[in-house]
Amino acid sequence: MSHLNILSGGAAHGLVASLAATFRAKTGFEIKGEFGAVGGMADKLRQGIAADLVILTSALVAKLAAEKLVASSSIRDVGLVETSLAVRSGDPGLSVKRADDLRTAFLAADAIFVPDIKASTAGIHVAKVLTQLGIADEVAARLKIYPNGATAMRELAASNAKRPVGCTQSTEIIATKGVELSGSLPSGCELVTTYAAAVTTGAAHAREAQALVELLTATEAAQARSNAGFL
Repeated sequence: MSHLNILSGGAAHGLVASLAATFRAKTGFEIKGEFGAVGGMADKLRQGIAADLVILTSALVAKLAAEKLVASSSIRDVGLVETSLAVRSGDPGLSVKRADDLRTAFLAADAIFVPDIKASTAGIHVAKVLTQLGIADEVAARLKIYPNGATAMRELAASNAKRPVGCTQSTEIIATKGVELSGSLPSGCELVTTYAAAVTTGAAHAREAQALVELLTATEAAQARSNAGFL
């Protein structure tokens, strides 16, 4: 069976997986590709990795359009994703309403699971928030940093730490067994990111790639987007 190659931020993995059967029925194509830190995915496209479609932050997609690596006319917003907190399934949830509550939660944790703090949307933001809260140095040794949020959440689920927490995009938390969404970041520390899909200018299957863009953003897929964690 033919397949569509995509490079995507981890935030969209659950949504793409939920629509894969529908896409296959419509086009006869399987969906293959990579899901990871958005900066790394963009760099792969720049390096010439074959891809028909990207799903990245809207700001990064706009940059790729300016670089003539994606077709501007194909760009569609998929939705908004919050950076959120996670706990292991069965652990007490976090009550975080203010920045002070978030500081307390991070200081109480003996392990903090996060995605790449230099290349991923959520990881970069977590590093910024820890500095903003004045605890970056204090918790540095407790940070458990992984290439992407999905891996970080799987490691959180398997952690033997006494009081671990995670922080990544809500879609990655929802898509991972063994962890639970435990609230948004409080006012002043929050991050809501718009994700967009676009067909690459080097697409081998541009028609099918555009069909996936339309499927991801269709009104009929609103429930699938909501279930996956898109606002």
